[in-house]
Amino acid sequence: MSVLQTVGLFVLTALAEIVGCYIPYLWLRQGLSAWWLPLGAASLVLFAWLLSLHPSAAGRVYAAYGGVYITVALGWLWAVDGIRPSPWDVLGVAVSLSGMAIIMFAPRAA
Repeated sequence: MSVLQTVGLFVLTALAEIVGCYIPYLWLRQGLSAWWLPLGAASLVLFAWLLSLHPSAAGRVYAAYGGVYITVALGWLWAVDGIRPSPWDVLGVAVSLSGMAIIMFAPRAA
């Protein structure tokens, strides 16, 4: 799997998780109809399935996924919640993506 494919799969995975968690949040905090909850559950099932598509060891994938999740969550904060990330948020994203890249793409012995 190429670097671009890996990162793209991580981004799709993060979006599925965020949607799956955001819908119940809207239901609990903002009165969204409970009819939306099955969509949230389906999104979390999609999240788990997408996570299983990564060819690397599960623990490594989960660790690296965290960096991409942070990035996508802050993008969601800006795009959906209308809150622009601070320079400290951007620095945190850079650090987390650096960690993700080291975990996923470092050379390994066969």
